[in-house]
Amino acid sequence: MDQLTQLESPRRQPRVLASFVVNGEPVSAAIPPNATLLEVLREDLGLTGTKHGCELGECGTCTVLVDGVAVLSCLALALTHRDARIETVEGMARDGALHPLQEAFAELGAAQCGYCTPGFLIAANALLASNPAPSRDAIKEGLSGNLCRCTGYLKIFEAVELAATRMAAQPRLA
Repeated sequence: MDQLTQLESPRRQPRVLASFVVNGEPVSAAIPPNATLLEVLREDLGLTGTKHGCELGECGTCTVLVDGVAVLSCLALALTHRDARIETVEGMARDGALHPLQEAFAELGAAQCGYCTPGFLIAANALLASNPAPSRDAIKEGLSGNLCRCTGYLKIFEAVELAATRMAAQPRLA
C-alpha cells in the first residue's frame, strides 16, 4: 500500500516566498521556483483575467505590465519579478469606473469572444502610456504582439484611438 501511495501522490516541489505589488496591493505567495508569472497570477493569486494562450510567447493573451513595461507572463519566471509592480486587466478599472480603454472596447464592440481582450487592453495601456497620441501605424505596431482569431482588428484599432482621444481630454491624475 505504501508503494502505491508513493506512486500516486505527486512529489511536492519546494516553494519560495515571493512578494509583488499587484494592481497596487502588496501580495505574497509561496511559489515553486520554476513558476511563470502567468501561473502565479492565475493559480496562486486568483487573477484569472490574464489568460493562458499559446504559452510560447506568440499570442499576447497573457500580457501584463511589470513596472510599466508590457511583459508576456507565460515566458516570465515569477521569481525574476519579485518586488515588481505588476498590473493586470483587473487593475485597470479604478474606483468602480472602467478605464477609458475598457469603455472604448465595449462601446465599439472591439471584442467578439473576448479571450484575447485582456492582453490587448494591457498592451494598449502600455502603448498609450508611452505615446498618448499614437498614429494608426503606431497602434498597429504597439499591438502587433497580440493575436485575435475573431476580429479583423479594425475595431480594436478604433477603440485605442477613441480611448487616446478621451484620455487626452481628461486631466492627469497625480
